[in-house]
Amino acid sequence: MTKKNRTALFLICLFLFLLVTPSVIFYSQGYRFDLNPPAGGIKITQTGGLFLKIEPKKAEIYIDGKLIKKTDFLFSSVFIDNLLPKKYKIEVKKEGYLPWEKNLEIRERWVAEAKNIVLIPEKTDFSVLTENTENFWFSPDGKKIVLYEKGIPEENDWTLKLYDLEKNNKSYLMSEEDFALFFPFTSINGSSGSRKDISSKKADLLDLKFSEDSKEIILKIEVKTEIKYFSLKIEESPLTLVETETPSLPFKNTVAYQKINNDIYYLDSSGNLFKADEKLTRESFPIKPESEYILDIFQNFIFLKENRVLYLFNPDLKSFEKFFEPIKGLKISPDYLKIAYFSDCEIWILFLKDKLDQPAKKTGEKIFLTRVSEKINDVFWLNSDYLIFNSGNKFKITEIDDRDRINIYDLSEFKEPLQGAASAVPTGQAKIFFNKSDKKLYILTQDNLYVSEKLIP
Repeated sequence: MTKKNRTALFLICLFLFLLVTPSVIFYSQGYRFDLNPPAGGIKITQTGGLFLKIEPKKAEIYIDGKLIKKTDFLFSSVFIDNLLPKKYKIEVKKEGYLPWEKNLEIRERWVAEAKNIVLIPEKTDFSVLTENTENFWFSPDGKKIVLYEKGIPEENDWTLKLYDLEKNNKSYLMSEEDFALFFPFTSINGSSGSRKDISSKKADLLDLKFSEDSKEIILKIEVKTEIKYFSLKIEESPLTLVETETPSLPFKNTVAYQKINNDIYYLDSSGNLFKADEKLTRESFPIKPESEYILDIFQNFIFLKENRVLYLFNPDLKSFEKFFEPIKGLKISPDYLKIAYFSDCEIWILFLKDKLDQPAKKTGEKIFLTRVSEKINDVFWLNSDYLIFNSGNKFKITEIDDRDRINIYDLSEFKEPLQGAASAVPTGQAKIFFNKSDKKLYILTQDNLYVSEKLIP
């Protein structure tokens, strides 16, 4: 090769190097040619990325209708890079599950995240756990259920039984006539009443609560106008029913109170809020003698419920301000960072602390989730990012990610009798409970207690 040819080859290689190297550098730093920018023409821009975390595993990710990636059986997350800045339609699908969809915006040098995607099964089967049940109470650990069973109509009595979910068995706890010894009375002819005479002086179960360790239940019983409290340690043998003292209020003239760790907050009959001996209110709240008051405290938020009106304490003004009406319930999330509050037809979320992951939220920020035409019966947290509720004859699951549209799914609608049921199940009047321990939904209707399959991983 002549010197002239070598020089020409060198110059060609140098030119190609100078031409390609900047492109390689720009490409490695995320720069791309955007052929369809909003302003038209051609634009050089940096790309962004998308990070998704999905349960269950082995899900498919579609972007603008095209299958891009799948999560494998080991990892539930996926990262997709080199996306031009714009909005994309993201779909997550898996056979046997309802799809998750959302339009997410990708920006330059920024990763859009959706780290709490849960796919809901297309079909959820229910089975009858136990029959002849009028009410039920779950233990705090989610491993036991106290069942209220009604006797035959002629005897008009009731029985409490314990269902152990780990052992899958039901055992006797007590019956109505066990309280006869604690309510002595005299019969018409002047003789002492027997245990069977309790039917002539019916014992009503007014309330039942578990202890925090799930080992004891406290019962509030009324016979005529006399009310007594009883304790039953459900893990002891033999079972012994013990009369306890009537719970007393922590301070005189207390209208409502709540104990948080070692602090007691209470509202007195003058409408002043106290934390122990410290008065928190500058302006007293007008107390109505005929109204019921409940204090609920989450993080630094102090709520006062007056019948169906919810008030929030303003620490700056040192007074209560109307927050929501008509309130039906408040539910704290499993991570204790937000609450769901709802009426007969609406569900809202209040953030109790700053939420730093996407979508970011500020302390005190509220978001509206949904409004339904049929009455909401109850609302529960599936996890810290999803809620379940029943409206009319439908059970619905909703995410709380309010970017784009909120994914809301119909879980089940009972149109036909379930196995063991005598007729169609009117779920609008059902009592429901989502057990965080086993991730199953429990439904009480028509004296049957139903249990679902596991709803989420």
